Amino acid sequence: MSGSIHNTAAPIASSLSKLQSINGLFAIYKKQGPTSADVLNTLKEVLLKEAGVKNPNPRKRKKQSLKMGHGGTLDSAASGVLVVGVGNGTKMLSTMLAGSKKYVAVGELGKATDNLDATGRVVLEKDFEHVTRLDIEDKLKAFTGDIMQVPPLYSALKKDGQRLSVLLMKGHMVEAKPARPVTVYNLTLQEFKPPLFTLNIECGGGFYVRSLVDDLGKALSSCAHVKELTRTKQGQFTLEEHALHEDQWTLEHVLRSLQPCSEPEQAVRRADPPEADT
Repeated sequence: MSGSIHNTAAPIASSLSKLQSINGLFAIYKKQGPTSADVLNTLKEVLLKEAGVKNPNPRKRKKQSLKMGHGGTLDSAASGVLVVGVGNGTKMLSTMLAGSKKYVAVGELGKATDNLDATGRVVLEKDFEHVTRLDIEDKLKAFTGDIMQVPPLYSALKKDGQRLSVLLMKGHMVEAKPARPVTVYNLTLQEFKPPLFTLNIECGGGFYVRSLVDDLGKALSSCAHVKELTRTKQGQFTLEEHALHEDQWTLEHVLRSLQPCSEPEQAVRRADPPEADT
């Protein structure tokens, strides 16, 4: 009886070539907990394993078998839309950093934390019983339009090539970055159940929701921090229609939702995300 030899190398090479030939943008859902970089590496690992690559190392930067990046950091505690560029699509990610974004943020009055969200250490507690729904709606007007905003100390902004958040965790003294211009297109109060309040936010690039909630708490003669944060839209990608959840991280789903590169030669070259938008 003659045996037959199955050549598995050919289909594996074909699957990897197909994956490596993709150029464009798509969106995934980032859950609470991991960093945006961790989520991206997990996605790369899943796709490479599906393509037949054994023991892929998505953190290896040199001679990467799959070129991929994300367009705008979401904090570890935040969830929602994370836009991913693959192949020449990575050169289009700078437009995601600068483009319009939508968030739903739940703030908590009466407590301020060192990093301005619920994962931080409480550094101040103040009364909030005097705050009404009308007070919040009135103060929000000052945070709408073209405004100046001081970024949080705990952020992806860099000093001497290192992120401020990393320097702080190492015990270094870090000075606040100067206020910079940002744009808020729309800002409304969705719900108020003291001490919690929910905001709907549409903003431009470089805007920090954590700074907004912290500044709003001060404006209300109290203090506040972000308890929950979800990015519901980034550019043309929405949470409901476009974001692929983990069980959809397959080549088939990526190809189905991919927005191809139209003119890659004219796209802006992507650098590492210079700032978080949360």
